[in-house]
Amino acid sequence: MTTSDSPPPPRSAVYGAPPTDLVDVPPGAMQLSPLRPGAEALDRLPDAVLDEIVVAAPAGSIERRFVLAHALRALAPGGSLTALAAKDTGGLRLRAELEAFGCDVAERSKARQRICSVERPDAPQGLAEAITAGSPVTLEESGLRSQPGIFSWNRVDPGTSLLCRRLPQLFGRGADLGAGLGVISMTVLASPKVEALALVEIDRRAVEAAKVNVADPRARFLWADARQTELADLDFVVTNPPFHAEGIEDRGLGQAFITAAGRMLRRSGMLYLVANRHMPYEDVLRATFRTVTTVADEAGYKIFEARK
Repeated sequence: MTTSDSPPPPRSAVYGAPPTDLVDVPPGAMQLSPLRPGAEALDRLPDAVLDEIVVAAPAGSIERRFVLAHALRALAPGGSLTALAAKDTGGLRLRAELEAFGCDVAERSKARQRICSVERPDAPQGLAEAITAGSPVTLEESGLRSQPGIFSWNRVDPGTSLLCRRLPQLFGRGADLGAGLGVISMTVLASPKVEALALVEIDRRAVEAAKVNVADPRARFLWADARQTELADLDFVVTNPPFHAEGIEDRGLGQAFITAAGRMLRRSGMLYLVANRHMPYEDVLRATFRTVTTVADEAGYKIFEARK
């Protein structure tokens, strides 16, 4: 609720991180993102509150239609939506997806991006179906709470599975960096010797799902960038670090997780990390930890045990 002394809420918004050299982002636009701690949530905006929104469309088709549908829902009739995506990560489908919602689409290409502009029609079609398809769901096979757009949202990825099988019984205070749906955390918390575990995850949707999946009073949940989290004096850290940013492989992400883990651990604290075999992590592990041991090398993955 606003008062006469408070400014009105923004009537424009930006979702994700669209390249500002390709599209104009309205000044003062509300920041919307599940991947930016502290940003507002697009799916929680009321209907018809925006005049303008710019969307960096996600790569996954279910997630992308979910985001586009919510953007149209949050726009007032006649409001403008600009959506863009790289041609090889959904850009070639943008026009057809917006037309399926009943939009009249103006499309252009620049710098390998497809940029679509529409005005919200009075009665968009199919929004409810797209929103339902992309909403949180309990997976039948695993029983995990999840949502399209989360990493490995509908299956336990092989690296996580391998680390869960090879983890020793841990003890004391620890953290799961990039905790995702909480699968590794559930394995960690199977040990009665674990006193507390911080699940650190940059994807708000995964944090909310993990709160359902990890029903343990020793767990606490942080919507945060693991590289910047101020945890300290931990006995252990476990992680299956990400290696993609904005759909592009970024090997520096995992290296930064290793450095962050080193800051968080007490003397003699342990790091357990799983990674794709080709990831160049050994040098930064050896630079950060006193001892580094490869405890598994199978199916394209390595598990490292490192002592500070």
